[in-house]
Amino acid sequence: MPIALLALSLSAFAIGTTEFVIMGLLPNVADDLGVSITSAGLLVTGYALGVVVGAPTLTALLGRLPRKRTLLILSSIFLAGNLLCALSPNYGILMGARFITACAHGAFFGIASVVAADLVPKEKRASAIAMVFTGATMANVLGVPLGTFLGQDYGWRSTFWVVSGISVIATIGIAVLVPVIEQQNQPSFRAELAVLRRKQVLLALLITVFGYGGVFTLFTYITPLLTDVTGYAESTVSWLLVLFGVGLFGGNLLAGKAADRHLMPTVYAVLLALSLVLLAFSVTSENKTAAAVSVLLLGATAFGTVPPLQMRILAKAGDAPAVASSFNISAFNVANAAGSFIGGRVIAAGYSLPVLGPVAAVISLVGLGIAVYSGWLDAHGKPADRDLPAGPDEGTRTTAGGTADDIGTSPVEAR
Repeated sequence: MPIALLALSLSAFAIGTTEFVIMGLLPNVADDLGVSITSAGLLVTGYALGVVVGAPTLTALLGRLPRKRTLLILSSIFLAGNLLCALSPNYGILMGARFITACAHGAFFGIASVVAADLVPKEKRASAIAMVFTGATMANVLGVPLGTFLGQDYGWRSTFWVVSGISVIATIGIAVLVPVIEQQNQPSFRAELAVLRRKQVLLALLITVFGYGGVFTLFTYITPLLTDVTGYAESTVSWLLVLFGVGLFGGNLLAGKAADRHLMPTVYAVLLALSLVLLAFSVTSENKTAAAVSVLLLGATAFGTVPPLQMRILAKAGDAPAVASSFNISAFNVANAAGSFIGGRVIAAGYSLPVLGPVAAVISLVGLGIAVYSGWLDAHGKPADRDLPAGPDEGTRTTAGGTADDIGTSPVEAR
C-alpha cells in the first residue's frame, strides 16, 4: 500500500476521535459550561447533522479543485474546528465549532475514499479504502479511551488540543505524501449530482442506510444493555467498548481484502453476519461471556460493511465518484441517527432492552434484501443498471512507478 494512505489514515484517526470522544466527556463539558447533560448530548446530534449536511455541500463547493488541494482544505477546516472547540467560551460556540468540524468530516472521508482507490491497482481498491478507515477504527480502540482519560484528568479542552496537534501532523503528511492528481475534463457539480438519478447508485445508498442502520439501533443503548441486563459493572463496559473497537479494526481490514476479490458476495456475507449477530443479542445479553463475544463480533461486522459499501458506490458512480462517495458517508450518518431514533422508540414503547437486537436485525436484513436486488440487476437488469459510462476499469493514471486503473477519471499525473 502507498505510504500516502498512512497520512489519510492518520487524519481519519483524528476525525474518529473527535466524533466519539465527546460522549465520554459530556459530564465534564456540562459542568464547565453550565448546561444540562441533555443539552451537552445535543453536541453529538449536532455533529451528526454536520456530517450529513457538510459532505455533499463541501464536495460541491470544492469539486472543481484537484483532490489533493481539496483534502488539504478539508483537513484545515477540521483543524480550525477543533481549535475552536478547545477555545470555546460557551455552549453556543462549542456547538458551532462541532458543526464546522463535522462538515469537513463527511467530505473528507468521501474524497479520501476516491483518492485511496486511485492510488492502487484495481484489485486492491477496497483494501486501500479499508486502510483509510483503519484510522477511524483505531480511534475507537485508542483515541477515544485515551482522549476520555485525558479530558477527565486535565479538562475536556485538553483532548481537543491534542486532536488538533494530531491533525497538524496529518495535514503535513497529506501535503508531503499524497500525490497531486490532475483531473482533466472534470464534470461540473450539476453533472456529478446527476449520478443520483442512477438506480444502482440510489440502491447503494439505501443499502448503506438500512444495512448499517441496524448497528446504532442496538449500539446506542449498549451500555444499559450490558449493565442492566448482562450485569457488568459500569467500569467494565469501557473495556468492552475497547473490545468493540478491536472488532472494528479486524472486520474493516478483512472485509476490505474480501471485497477486492468478490465485492457483492462480501456485501451479502457481511450484512447477513451483522444481522445474525444483532439477532443473537436477544439471547447472548443474558450471559457475560457470550455478551463479550457478541460485542467483539458486532464491531467486526459493523465496520466490515464500510469498505465494500464504499467500493460498491464508487463502482456504480462511474464518472462522478466524489459526490457519490460523499453522499454515502452522509448515508452512514443518516443510518446512525435513524437507528438511534428507532431504538429509542422501541424502549419508550415499553419493550425490554434485549428486544433491540431482533429489531436491529430486521433493519439490517432489509439492507441485505436491497443488496440482493441490486446484485440481481447487475446480471439481469437493463444495460443502464449493469454498465458504467466511465467505470472503474476505464482510464489510467501515471505515477512514478507506472500506470494503474483509475476510478471514473481521465488520466491523472502524480508528482
